[in-house]
Order: sequence, then structure tokens, then C-alpha cells
Amino acid sequence: MGRRTSAHGANAEDGVLNDLNRWLQDSVFKPLEDKKMPVMEHLVELQVRLTRAVIVTALVFVGTFFYADQLVKWLRVPLQNMFVPGSLSWVPTDLPAVPFVFLAPAEALWQNVKVAGLFALVIATPYILFEIWQFVVPGLHAQERRFVGPFTMLSALAFYAGVAFSFFFVLPFALNFLVSYGVNAGFIPQLSIAQYVGFALWFLMVFGLIFEVPLAITLMAKLGWVDAPFLKRYRKWALLGAFIVAAILTPTPDPFNQCLMALPMYVFYEVGIVSAGFFNKKKAAADANKVPAPVGAGPGKAMAPAMSTAAGGDYVGVPSGSRRH
Repeated sequence: MGRRTSAHGANAEDGVLNDLNRWLQDSVFKPLEDKKMPVMEHLVELQVRLTRAVIVTALVFVGTFFYADQLVKWLRVPLQNMFVPGSLSWVPTDLPAVPFVFLAPAEALWQNVKVAGLFALVIATPYILFEIWQFVVPGLHAQERRFVGPFTMLSALAFYAGVAFSFFFVLPFALNFLVSYGVNAGFIPQLSIAQYVGFALWFLMVFGLIFEVPLAITLMAKLGWVDAPFLKRYRKWALLGAFIVAAILTPTPDPFNQCLMALPMYVFYEVGIVSAGFFNKKKAAADANKVPAPVGAGPGKAMAPAMSTAAGGDYVGVPSGSRRH
């Protein structure tokens, strides 16, 4: 009885996998249909899909703005806490109390709008990418769909990973260094809420884009624009460029935060070299498998097939899960 039930479950699982594979082949990877759309129809379709993306993002923004106070509290956590990966918890630092102030009547409201808007955009990114995919997929061949689809999903995941890495590791180190430097110099820390929110959001966005570097290099290698030997020759220039870009993007002129941004950028450049080498090997193997046609082959001759919580005072602790009313 146990064997029969196990076999039945295996058959059911195989059936689901076969159905999923058939749906992918028929709906996603089906061959390109030979039809042309007028330019105005393309523009109308683009307008419809952009309108849908804006409506969905606006609806998500309503939800994120309802929790904007809670989101801002979480955004203040890296200021006086350090994340411990071993225990997956936040530990308070030895920084003094850091009060937040606002310098304009609408500053507190505006920073809530910025935070809610950014989180709404990040949450709605998968749907926006889906609309973009639905717009461009009719113009792609089957082999291009097999590459662009996973590449789009990996881009979203890489951006989320960069935002998380910045929030849990980069922001606590950067804020602790900057505030400690000012305190040791004899200044009293007092932060504008708008300036802090802008600083934190900028770090999150930049690191989300930095994590896209390996995918961008992989895409260029796939298109044949660069290869691993070319990237290796320009290593020192890539290191210099990473520090120049970090100096431009870092909101503070100190070398500490510049290194925090430049070093991961260069590390991802090295990851891109490895990825480009992998694609170069696949391309070389594909070229080696091609069988050249005979020299004298004519129209009548056969051709070989190609394989194609807060601790008191102004301390900023980890907030509790309270809702905004």
C-alpha cells in the first residue's frame, strides 16, 4: 500500500512538472510569430502597460505610506546599532544619544513621503518588470527569451540583495564612523531627519545598483562586447574607476565611506570576469561543435548540419511591530 501511494505521488509530481514545462514552452518560449504591429499600436500598448505599472505602484504607495512612521523607525536602526550575523540580531553601539530634529514645517511629512515612495517602488519592481517583459517579449526569438527572462529576475534579486547588504552591514559601519568622528572632535550630534533619510536612502539605492555590476558584465559578454582577457587587461583601471565613481556617489568626502563603496564594486568586477570567462568557454565550445561545410559543396550536394525597542532618552532602538493609526 505504501509503495502504491509513493508511486502515485511520484506520478502526480511528474505530471505537474510536465504541465509546467509544456506551459513554459507554449507561452514563454514559443517561437516568434511572423507578424508586424504598426508604430501607433506599439505606442498604445506601451502607454497601457506604463499606466498599469503607475497604478499598481500608487496603490502600493498608499499601503507603504500608512506604515511610513514604522518604516522610518526601522531606517533609523543602523544609526546606533550594529547587526550581528551570528545571532541575527541588532546590538547597541557606544554612541551617545542622537536626537533628530526637523528644520522646516513640512520636513517630517516629506521624509515620510520619500521613504514610502522608495519602498513602494522596490515592492512594485517585480510587477513593473513583468509589464516590461510582456511588452518586449513579442520581439524576441525563443533563444533570446530563455536568456532575457532569467536575467530580468536575477536583476531584481541582485538589487534586493544590494539593498539588504547596505542596510545590515554598510550603513551601520558608515554611520558609526561618521558620528563617532564628530563626537571625538567635540561636537554634539544632532541630525536633521530629512538629511539622515536622504543619506540612508542614497546608500541603499547605490548598493542596490552596485550589485548589478556582475550581471551587466555578463550581459556584455553574452552580447560579445567584452571577454575575460579584455576585462583582465583593464583591472587596474577598473579599480581606479571604482574609487572615482565611489568618490562621486558617496554623500560624504571621507575615504572610509569611499572604500565601503569602491571595494564591493571592484569585487563584483572580478566576479564579472569569472562570469565572462564562463560564457566565453560556452561560446568556444559551441563554435568547436560546428561542422564546416565542404569546400566544393554545391546546391545538389549534402551539407553538414550545424548545431546551432528604545532604551530611554533619545536612543534609537529596534522598533516594535506597532501600526500607525
